[in-house]
Amino acid sequence: MEIEEKVEASNNMLLKRLKRIEGQIRGIQKMIAEDRDCVSIVMQLAAVRSGVEGVGALVLNNCMKLCFYKGPDVKTNIDSLVRAVAIWGRVRGGESLPEMERGSKSGDA
Repeated sequence: MEIEEKVEASNNMLLKRLKRIEGQIRGIQKMIAEDRDCVSIVMQLAAVRSGVEGVGALVLNNCMKLCFYKGPDVKTNIDSLVRAVAIWGRVRGGESLPEMERGSKSGDA
């Protein structure tokens, strides 16, 4: 199976996961509207967070496969992958960009 076919199959899996997450979000909205208990709502939110993290990991996995499949001469794809990993790390951990990404943004002279 070619890498593009594997990524396409993976994209189908991503869409299924996102639809599941969408359903979970609707369920949480309904729980809030029905004034359900906080513990149940937080449990559902944790499930959504886990699902989103799984989708993010799969997207990064696909990006890596495509970047490395195209070879080391494709610098823009690798740069894009580095940026995507930095963004995902910041979103997941609530951390700032790595030092090399901050550059002049850090305020240090």
